[in-house]
Amino acid sequence: MPHDYVRTRRVQPDVVGETKSARVQLRMAPTDDELFRKAAREQRESLSEFLVESARERSERVLADRTRFALSPKDWELFVAALDAPARARPELVELSRRPRPE
Repeated sequence: MPHDYVRTRRVQPDVVGETKSARVQLRMAPTDDELFRKAAREQRESLSEFLVESARERSERVLADRTRFALSPKDWELFVAALDAPARARPELVELSRRPRPE
């Protein structure tokens, strides 16, 4: 039976089976409320499911640049080469490590 679309949902491993106990109250304009409810119905989700999933997706996007980065193939090669290169001794750091610690 062919489908017009396939609906997929990414489930966060740490969310699966987690008891939902936190509660958030939101104030919003009636037009936003109507929009969110309509979108949730279209997705066949409860309003809570829709809002949580939407907020999770946006949060991941906002935080992505702080936890992941993408490099071109050339930059990746340079990055790996820098990681694989032997460490260089920096005289100022060697001197600093030889100083006695203050008590």
